[in-house]
Amino acid sequence: MNLTYGFVKCKIVSDPVLQSKRLRHEIQYHLHASLKVTVSDGSAQQWDSAINVGTNDSDDLLQYKLIFDFQHSMIAKRKSADSGFTDLTGYTTLPALDFLRSDLLSGTGNWRPSDIMDGSKQVEPVASLLRLLLKARDGNNDVYVFGRKYVDGLGIHDVHMNQGSGGSFLNNGEDNHNDHNDIWQEGAVLVDLGQPEFAAYFTAFTQQNVLTDGLGNPQPTSHPISVSDDGSESGG
Repeated sequence: MNLTYGFVKCKIVSDPVLQSKRLRHEIQYHLHASLKVTVSDGSAQQWDSAINVGTNDSDDLLQYKLIFDFQHSMIAKRKSADSGFTDLTGYTTLPALDFLRSDLLSGTGNWRPSDIMDGSKQVEPVASLLRLLLKARDGNNDVYVFGRKYVDGLGIHDVHMNQGSGGSFLNNGEDNHNDHNDIWQEGAVLVDLGQPEFAAYFTAFTQQNVLTDGLGNPQPTSHPISVSDDGSESGG
């Protein structure tokens, strides 16, 4: 079953804060920022965002692309989108994101390994992403955060590739547990800095393997994602 997925068009209204979350085998780190979201009646809501930036586990690091000249045909339509949350649950085409089944990452270059997180803001991609988010806040720029909605409260998380994981993340196609593989549900951050191109942040964990099946689960011959896999299941 699909989890609630989409993007929120918003303004960043706080200093992003680095927070940690201990899982069974690692500590994951996220940048949390408060988002101002204007809804259809003109009122404003405050959302939380949890943007993945890495782990302390050298066997499960984050790979990322932080691009300041991101160009794609979807940009013009995002600029005209209303502020607020756009529900893309169940979509199988853009503007829902799938790193393997679309041309979203075409020409964006290699994946870069994150540093091993130690709780500081000087490691990458924390330092560079923090500068980008602060620039967006200070410039009152539109920010588009793709991911899954919080189950409780207003917020968006799973801002990373959301397919290719094993173990408890496998999608059996029946139950709707809180965090599982799926296709066309990738997380990302796009920032409109007032230029023809956007800034963009894309991530995938090194233990997420591709290619994937129709449920987003890794196939028997799968391998860690590389630039050669970008769009490789698009059929183009």
